[in-house]
Amino acid sequence: MSKPIVTACIRLRIAAQQAKPSAAIGQALGPLGINMRDFCKEVNAATSQYVSGVPVQLTLTAYSDHSYHFDTKSPQTSWFLKRCAGVEKCSSEPGHVNVGEVTLKQIYEIAKVKQQDPNLKNIPLKSIVSQIINSTKSMGLTVVKKRVDGSV
Repeated sequence: MSKPIVTACIRLRIAAQQAKPSAAIGQALGPLGINMRDFCKEVNAATSQYVSGVPVQLTLTAYSDHSYHFDTKSPQTSWFLKRCAGVEKCSSEPGHVNVGEVTLKQIYEIAKVKQQDPNLKNIPLKSIVSQIINSTKSMGLTVVKKRVDGSV
């Protein structure tokens, strides 16, 4: 018997523990012949370590025999940074207009979470922190040691 052939690789962003058969998921999975109900149950089980509603990234590989495999990744760095800074939107003019601030401790914690992703496991934590600091600049956020109000 031959191995199944890969028919598609799809990236999805789904709220953790809240996957349900919907139009958005149906448009992605329907043409591939994947059972949405089973897929949603598996995604909800796989994302149980995240807080409900956190946007988790999935990479789905579909095969010719209607089977599939998916990998979960942590939320995007920008999502973490916006939550830490308490802002809804990034700056429309980064470098000129700052919309919020994040502390070094928060950046370190984000880096520890991001290092758990399979594609970042072998990257040193210092490099991930540096990348996150660069992301703050492009989002219009300021990095501070401690906040003025004393909170971390």
